[in-house]
Amino acid sequence: MTRGALFGALLLALSFATAARAEYPERPIRMIVPFPPGGVVDVVARIVADRLTADLGQQVIVDNKAGAGSVIGTDITAKAPADGYTILLTTPGHTINAAFRAALPYDAEKDLAPVSIVGQVPMLLVSHPSLPFRDFKGFVDYARANPGKLNVGHAGNGTLPHILMELLMVKEHMQVTNVPYRGAGPALADLVAGQVQAKLDSYATSAQFIADHKLNALAVTSAKRLKQLPDVPTVAETGVPDYAGYLWMGIVVPAATPPSIVDKLGAATRRAVQKPETLARFDKDGVEPVANTQAEFRALIGREIAQWRELARQTDIKVE
Repeated sequence: MTRGALFGALLLALSFATAARAEYPERPIRMIVPFPPGGVVDVVARIVADRLTADLGQQVIVDNKAGAGSVIGTDITAKAPADGYTILLTTPGHTINAAFRAALPYDAEKDLAPVSIVGQVPMLLVSHPSLPFRDFKGFVDYARANPGKLNVGHAGNGTLPHILMELLMVKEHMQVTNVPYRGAGPALADLVAGQVQAKLDSYATSAQFIADHKLNALAVTSAKRLKQLPDVPTVAETGVPDYAGYLWMGIVVPAATPPSIVDKLGAATRRAVQKPETLARFDKDGVEPVANTQAEFRALIGREIAQWRELARQTDIKVE
């Protein structure tokens, strides 16, 4: 073998060795959660991060970057190197912000690429038992007869429960007063105390109050009834067609992330969600597993942004 041929063979071998060493992932991955620790999104993030760590062979570290209705954490991700080592577990705040905020430091559709939704939590409309109704029809009838008299608590302007209640008002031609709180916990506490009269909540946080008859469950925003509350109808069943809303939790990455890395992350995420231990934990926390494809996730983002932009056009909602 000539010296040139030997040198070429060595270069080829070196390139293969380098490619093998550089196979993604070769170092820890940061999963940004744009909310404080302790909530359902953070809990799901940590469950999925543990499963991804085992699957990918590298530590997936949850990094809470809360603030500005998830804008801070999302912006960090959008501006991170597109190498698969910074990922974001986001929620419908991603699409709500794109529709209702006057300006964002990133483009929700162009600067971030979807990977997969890991799970979703339907909203449950609950009310204080002192009110003169026990079902969803009674809630709507009362709100129509008493415009603005019902105070509905939520976790803050621009959160999913706030926007879903605004959508319900448009569809049902009724008026309630949305009362923003600094988080879902304080809003739920005031509902139980009777300071507000209703709230869109999750089953996980309201279940015990329902069991103790401190709250009434009126309807769920899912496509089908909750197995934990089989007697509680969906909003769509009660005569509000095409109404559904989920607190979904999905992984996105910087838009320029190589397709091979997105595909590997997506496959690992779907395996992580489908593991028996993940399904058992999700079931305990009232989280429905999803594990969809990148194309399905992208289509949902597009549909939601269009829906929220239409709602923004119909209402005077301000999200700052």
